[in-house]
Amino acid sequence: MSEREEKGLLEVSCVDCKAWACFPDVSTAKKGRREPPSYCPSNAQKEVCEQALTKYTDKTIEFARSAALIENACYAIDPNTGSAVLPMITMHPRAEEIIMLGKVGTYKKLGLAFCVELQKEAELYTNILENNGFEVVSVCCKTGAIPKKEIGITEEEKLYGPHSEETMCSGLIMAELLNSENTDMNILMGLCVGQDALFFKYAEAFTIPFVIIDRVYGGATMEGIYQVFNSWGNRNYTEQITNGFELMRSAWLKREGA
Repeated sequence: MSEREEKGLLEVSCVDCKAWACFPDVSTAKKGRREPPSYCPSNAQKEVCEQALTKYTDKTIEFARSAALIENACYAIDPNTGSAVLPMITMHPRAEEIIMLGKVGTYKKLGLAFCVELQKEAELYTNILENNGFEVVSVCCKTGAIPKKEIGITEEEKLYGPHSEETMCSGLIMAELLNSENTDMNILMGLCVGQDALFFKYAEAFTIPFVIIDRVYGGATMEGIYQVFNSWGNRNYTEQITNGFELMRSAWLKREGA
């Protein structure tokens, strides 16, 4: 039992559950399958789950079915039983899964939104996508060349210092550009934290994250979790200023005082 569970702090939590009742095909392999706890969303927010299910209509249910078929195709199947081999054996990298999803969903025109620092990688993947019959429209994070001052960044807050000609990254502009191209599906490659969120919010087509940028570990974002006790895990941004955090802290204080 977790500390949060002992203190009775849980209303909805999947992190603290050990029952895995929502995943019966796997939980049956565990001895003594348990009933879901009271804080399982299936119990605590059953109505929300049921209401969400009603939104699986039209393009949403078509996309969801395609995604489910891709999941089924990405693991080795035992020819004798017709079911997945356990322990599971993976078959395709994410770069290939995206192509499979595009084919199964019959998506023809793909939008590729990428970090300008990944231009070479984006070009390589574009070539692969085009070789598989897709039309690709690509936009980089700096597209539009909008100065950072347009979103309120001051001279002192610029990354390259006062009077530098810094343009902003814009997930919103990228999304609107691809919307104007009527893409069938979008792919994200390395957008910064927050810019990806803006893209998801404003993009009209379903969007697949491909590369998740990590300024320390490249695209291996989980390394930040695996190394939590060796590097950054003991920092506490709520109590002290650490690791060049002064500028953002100052911006917060100015905002609170406004």
